[in-house]
Amino acid sequence: MILIVGALAVLGFLIGAAAHLPPSVSLIAGAVIGCWLIAFAVRERRWGRWW
Repeated sequence: MILIVGALAVLGFLIGAAAHLPPSVSLIAGAVIGCWLIAFAVRERRWGRWW
C-alpha cells in the first residue's frame, strides 16, 4: 500500500512538472524515454531474459 501511495505521489509530481514545461520539451522528453524503453526491451530480448 505504501508503494502505491509513493507511486501516485511521484506520478503527481511528474505531471505537475510537465504542466509547467512547454509542450515541445514534454514531447522530446517523452520521445527520449520511449527510445530508452525500446532499447532496453531489445537488449533484454536479445540476451534471452524476456519473461
